[in-house]
Amino acid sequence: MSPRKPSTKDLTKEMIVNEAHKQFITKDFQQISMRSIAKELGCSHGAIYYHFKNKAEIFYAILSDYFFELNNTLDENMNGPEDHDTKLLNVFVGFMAFGLNNQSQYELMFIMRDSEIDGLSQEAANLSYEKFAQSVRFLSTTELLISDIHSTFIALHGFVAHYRHYVKNYEEAKEAVDVHAKFLMKALTFRE
Repeated sequence: MSPRKPSTKDLTKEMIVNEAHKQFITKDFQQISMRSIAKELGCSHGAIYYHFKNKAEIFYAILSDYFFELNNTLDENMNGPEDHDTKLLNVFVGFMAFGLNNQSQYELMFIMRDSEIDGLSQEAANLSYEKFAQSVRFLSTTELLISDIHSTFIALHGFVAHYRHYVKNYEEAKEAVDVHAKFLMKALTFRE
C-alpha cells in the first residue's frame, strides 16, 4: 500500500519550504518546479499553490529565514558585553563564520542570480547589508566613509566566496578568518 498523499489541509508551508530548500541547495533555481516539489512531498502541485503563488515566493521564504539568521548573528555580536573594537572584530568573524558554516545558503543569498528572483533576494540582501553597515559605523572608533564600509563588506564576502567549497565550515578556516578580520580592523583604523 502506498503512503497517503497529504491533502491541502495536511500540507503546511513549513513542509513545502523544507522540501524546496533541499532542492534549491542541490539544483539551480530554473531546474526546480512546483511539480518537482510536489512530487517529493507526494502531493499535487495544486496543493502547493494553495500556500504559495509561485516558486519565487517559496524561494523568498527560504531566503528570509537565512537573512534572519545572519541578521541575528550581527545583533548578537553588537549586543555583547565587549568593548567596541572587540564587537566589531566579532561582527567580521561572525559574518565569515555564518558564510562558511552555511555555504549553500550563502550562495543562494549573495551569489546566485536569476531574473525571476533577483528583486526579492536583492531587497533582503540590501536590508541585511544596511544592518551590517549600521553596525560597522556604530562600532568603529574612527569616522568611516560609505566606501570604507562597502569595501569592508566586499572583503568579507570575497573571503567567504574564496573559501567556500575548499573548507567544510568555519572551524577549518578559523585561523585565516581571524587573520582576515584583524587585517580589516587595521585597514579601517589606518585609512586616510
